[in-house]
Amino acid sequence: MTDSTPATGDSASFPRRSAATQRFTLGAPRTVEISPDGRRITFLRSGGGDDPLHSLWVFDVESGDERVVADPATLGSSGDETTDAERARRERARDGAAGITSYATDSACKVAAFALDGRLYTAGLLTGNARELRVEGPVFDPRPDPLAHRLAYVSGAQLRIGELDGSSWALAGDGEPDGVSWGRAEFIAAEEMGRFRGYWWSPDGTRLAACRVDERPVAEWTIADPARPDSPVRTVRYPAAGEANALVTLHVLGLDGGRLDVDWDREFFPYVTRVEWTDHGLLFGALSRDQRSSIVCYVDLETGDAAVIASDYDDAWVEIVPGTPTRTPSGRLVAASDRDGVRRLLVDDEPATPLGLQVRSLVATRTGEDDVDELVVLANDPTEPSEVHVHVVKVGDALTTTPLTDAPGVHAASVGGPTVLLRTTGLAAPGPTFLVHGTGVRVPSSTERPPMRPNVAIQRVGERRLVTALLLPQGHTTGPLPVLLDPYGGPHAQRVVSSNDAFLASQWFADQGFAVVVTDGRGTPGRGSEWERAVHHDLSTCVLEDQIDALHDLAATNDVLDLDRVAIRGWSFGGYLAALAVLRRPDVFHAAIAGAPVTEWRLYDTCYTERYLGDPTTAEGAGVYDANSLFPLVDQLERPLLLVHGLADDNVVAAHTLQLSSALLAAGKPHEVLPLSGVTHMTPQEVVAENLLLHQMAFLRRALDVA
Repeated sequence: MTDSTPATGDSASFPRRSAATQRFTLGAPRTVEISPDGRRITFLRSGGGDDPLHSLWVFDVESGDERVVADPATLGSSGDETTDAERARRERARDGAAGITSYATDSACKVAAFALDGRLYTAGLLTGNARELRVEGPVFDPRPDPLAHRLAYVSGAQLRIGELDGSSWALAGDGEPDGVSWGRAEFIAAEEMGRFRGYWWSPDGTRLAACRVDERPVAEWTIADPARPDSPVRTVRYPAAGEANALVTLHVLGLDGGRLDVDWDREFFPYVTRVEWTDHGLLFGALSRDQRSSIVCYVDLETGDAAVIASDYDDAWVEIVPGTPTRTPSGRLVAASDRDGVRRLLVDDEPATPLGLQVRSLVATRTGEDDVDELVVLANDPTEPSEVHVHVVKVGDALTTTPLTDAPGVHAASVGGPTVLLRTTGLAAPGPTFLVHGTGVRVPSSTERPPMRPNVAIQRVGERRLVTALLLPQGHTTGPLPVLLDPYGGPHAQRVVSSNDAFLASQWFADQGFAVVVTDGRGTPGRGSEWERAVHHDLSTCVLEDQIDALHDLAATNDVLDLDRVAIRGWSFGGYLAALAVLRRPDVFHAAIAGAPVTEWRLYDTCYTERYLGDPTTAEGAGVYDANSLFPLVDQLERPLLLVHGLADDNVVAAHTLQLSSALLAAGKPHEVLPLSGVTHMTPQEVVAENLLLHQMAFLRRALDVA
């Protein structure tokens, strides 16, 4: 069990401060790049804890000095003028920031490029000067070539080249039909595969690998704002489960006008998961539509033929591991696979990480002091999934793994040459710290301190040793409390982690007089392959069962939980779980708040849904989808249910909530619906975020008859 000492503070101000600070994340360094010599750290940071406008900074590791290289306000930007392409990128990345929200550098990390208000800017990271390059726009995702001679960027459907004198020209995309674009990440790549870009410079800056995305086969869906009937309807291409995806092809484009089409079995492996140039050539990873098979290919730059140099297969699905595939500096292939019950890194198809680590991501490869390849890895002990640590794996004659972090918490890293910048959050103190490993040098952070500290106990409960957090009101000692379950519960996300920041909203609910229970059950990351794959073809049964078992196991040893007053809240998959709970088990759950819930999996996207539930167009798949839908359960509703949904959501579209509401009404089942006009899958608007918490609390008090 891990405890944090209750802190004093007025948690009544939490909804407003949480909204104003974007959940206390503003003011922290982000999007970190470190120069190859390890001397300079480049990052984005806003001016303070409630300032959303991010600037570009450079930190000198030796002197500890930092300076602003590009300030949107100085450059004449308010940060409010955002292009459609940039809005889509931020939505896919769940990025609520403003100002400079992304940038790219040359290979020496001496020059940076970024877009602001759809215009192109460059910045000298040594001189500290930023200037606009007046090229044809609007500009999206600009990137200098590795030698800083010119830039590439996306504008509309085109991939363009910008010269340092301000001239520009279309490298690809000129004359393409509507629905075809170059250099962008398609919806599925950005939303589900973690690939947010669609082009890559060669190391010598003479060529680019680029994706051509043809969205014409994808169904058109409309996103409207009923609160503003005079505003135009927005049309999006949404690849729903079982339906057509965008057609993605890969090409090598020369600055001299040459074009090489990369050839692989695109029909069987349609998903391009990763593309990377190294000093040893161009490689990419691809995934089959059913996601049971993956390949790593090396591209012949003379013919375009893609030779398969590694492959993987899993009866359930092959996991996409950030940072892989890639090559080490000496040219060895690094990939990832679930082997022997855990996720491991492989070097030339041989396991490189030990069985005691569940790999989360590969941060970087580098050459160590003894000229041996090193891998910097984020991983956790499968018996302690609430913590994530940074490890260095030496790939020499013998494999050795050395942890760079050991203090309890959640650690991440950025790497440049010998320098490793550690980002750490823990239960001992609020907010992240940024420490240059081995030096004691800290990169400043100016996040606002939350008005309270979580009064949380993390423990293992029941025969499945479910990782569960129990939060109580500050200073509470005895007496039963109404219970609020606050899970996510689904794949790829954890709620129970050793970090103060993860429990701030839960603690606010606790301080209103609730015992809050947060559980990561089967299907959530960190506990090995079998644990994650327990949800294959069934996203409902064991997921809900684990929430109930954790609740009852806690109550068996803690009389503070009043099982006659139990509610559940969640967002996205957590919203699905909350609605599922009150529909399927009204004997346990007495009220539910379902935010942006997936209610019918046929309405969700191909890559995520088919990974877990298969193909809905087959007879077997149709039965799986019916068993995981909420619609067959509508006649079972007998408890208060609040549905919340942003009407501008293009990820879990509002049709999920609206169709469920119609079905409940047709079944004669009273419920509440809170539509959020102009709100997407995020709720970044300050007033919305603040009052949404207050509205939920009011609902819970009514539903559970809490004074």
